[in-house]
This record gives sequence, structure tokens and C-alpha cells, in this order.
Amino acid sequence: MHDGSVLEERGVPSVAVCTEVFFAAGKVQARVLGHSDLEPLTVPHPIQSLTPDQIRERAEGAVEQIVERLMKNNGS
Repeated sequence: MHDGSVLEERGVPSVAVCTEVFFAAGKVQARVLGHSDLEPLTVPHPIQSLTPDQIRERAEGAVEQIVERLMKNNGS
């Protein structure tokens, strides 16, 4: 959330990504950083125990949602 907030402040559209168990904490952090409108994109938990191929698969599953949010946030 912190990186996304910093990027947004610099005018760089961003999408924060976290696992579903950290969604509430992400929303709190975004609010504290002054970006309560920054809605984290959630992916299934856990990540740490996944193989590189499983992480790649999970990331590929989120790409479309990330692009949609970036386009929406960019006014396109």
C-alpha cells in the first residue's frame, strides 16, 4: 500500500496487490497514508509456500484485473 500511495502521489497510476487475509490491513494503511480510495486487489492466500510456476499462474490470473483498474484510474 505504501508503494502504491507514493506512486499515486507522483502521478503514476498504480494498483496495490495483497492476499485476501491482508485486505483489511491494506485498507487501513491506505487510509492512514491519505489514500482511502486506493482499493487493494486481492489474490488468494498464501503466496509464500507457492512454487515459481504457481506464483506465475496466480499473477497471470490477476493481470486483466490490474489492467482494468489502471485504465479506469487513468480515465480511459
